[in-house]
This record gives sequence, structure tokens and C-alpha cells, in this order.
Amino acid sequence: MDNTNLARISIKDIIMITIGTGFYGWSLININITNQLAEGGLSGITLILLALFNWNPAYTNLILNIPLLIIGYRVLGRRSLIYTIWGIISLSFWLYVWQKFPMPPALHHDMLIAGLLAGIMSGIGLGVVFRFGGTSGGTDVIARIMEQKLGIQIGRTMFALDVVVLLMSLIYIDVIHMMYTLIASFVFAQVVGLTQQGAYTARSFMIFTDYPEEISHAIMHELERGTSFLKSEGGYSHRDQRVVYAVVDPSEVSTVQHIIQEIDPKAFVSIFTAQEQLGEGFSYLRPKKKFIFF
Repeated sequence: MDNTNLARISIKDIIMITIGTGFYGWSLININITNQLAEGGLSGITLILLALFNWNPAYTNLILNIPLLIIGYRVLGRRSLIYTIWGIISLSFWLYVWQKFPMPPALHHDMLIAGLLAGIMSGIGLGVVFRFGGTSGGTDVIARIMEQKLGIQIGRTMFALDVVVLLMSLIYIDVIHMMYTLIASFVFAQVVGLTQQGAYTARSFMIFTDYPEEISHAIMHELERGTSFLKSEGGYSHRDQRVVYAVVDPSEVSTVQHIIQEIDPKAFVSIFTAQEQLGEGFSYLRPKKKFIFF
């Protein structure tokens, strides 16, 4: 079976990523900027540049993501790279649109409501993006590089980067606004988890299929994740069968599902949440390399 065209680009995914970045962009322009709330990650850096130099975040988002994509294209994979590029472009588009046609909610200077609403709207937006296999670029690319090259879990890297950016944001906002930003960040994390069904814990797949070799090869080729074959026996048919077992990042779940659908739509698949992952091929015991990016 030919696996070269696996994990095809889905129009549905593209549309949902566009909608998700629309929600996220609306929140940044109409709530964060309007109420002087900071933001984590690369989006937070664009807000810092806006406050200090009046640089348009629609443009700085594109410019700052270019070097990250050049560095990280090797670790993203074909489909993830395309979805990430689209997420970056669509977010910049929405940032431009919402500046031209602002739609701020009437919050009457209630900072608590602003923080809660910012967390909810941005969480829904990026949660949808992540759920359909996309990203908005930025720190997600850096986190994947750190996970691939140094074995540091994605969630830890993203949290550390968010903390650094939020501390930098004290350049243009006061402590009171930072506290409301932290409220927004907490709500954001919870909403992303609910929308995406768990943000950074890994997912383990058990795939019962008549094409175990093809699916295993495709997962290893597309995602560079290790797989294992487990022996099983059908309870009714008593037929010997090999089950494919794999552990992937949540952002890669959609890719694995596409692979399975392409090879064996009739496969029986169980997906579990793995709270911790250790060992070669996933986290801390990856082979160490002398240079981070080569």
C-alpha cells in the first residue's frame, strides 16, 4: 500500500483553524489590547512591541514566526508544517481585520470580567486550533524543537516561555493589570484543556487493524514516533492478530487518525491519556545531539 499521500490536508481542518484563530485574534484586539492585558508566548511579544513602538501585531506576528519556521520545519512534519503556516497567516489576517473593524464588548471598565472573557475567548480559539491539528506558531514551534532535541516536555517549555513573556510585559503594564492577566491565563489554560480534551499530556493509541505494518510504518515516517506490535487473540474468532501501540503528543492525534483512516477505515482504535512518558522516542532519553538545531 502506498503511504506517500497519507495525512492529507483536510478542508474541514483548514476551516476550523481559521475560525479558531479568528476567536483568538478577536480576543487579543478587542479585550487584551483594549483593557491593557498582557498575553503569553509570541502573541505577548507582539503586544509588547505594539505598546513600546506602536508596531502592528498583524505584521510582527508574521515576521517573528518566519525564523521559528525556518528553524523548526524539520520537527513539524509535512502536514503540521502546512497547518502551522496556515495558522500563522490566518491569525495575522484576523489581527488586521479586527483592527480595521473593532468589536469590543461593553465591559464598563470591569477588569475581572475582561480577564475572564479574555481567557474564555482565547482558550476557545486556540483550543479549536489545537483540536484540528493546527497551531498559531510561536512558542509551540519552540516547544516542539525542545521536545524533539532535548526531551523536555512541550507543556513545561510553553509554561516557562509564557512566564518569561509575562514578566517582560511589566514594561508596559502595572502589577494590577498583570494580576488580571494571570486570571485570564488560568482561565485560558482550563478552556483550552476542555476544548482540546487535555492540553499537553500524551495520547497512547492501540490500533486493531488488518494492516499493522503499513500503519506502523506511516506513524514512524510521518511523526518519527516509535511503535510496538502487541500480540492479541480475537475473543470470538480466536484469530491471532498484531496490535499497533504508539504514544504521541496531543497535537499529533489528528495526524494519526488521518493515517488510520487512509490505510484502514475499519480499524478498531482505542485512545488513552498518558499522564507521563519516559523512554527513547518520546521524552527524556532521546539521543543527545551536539547542536540543538542540527
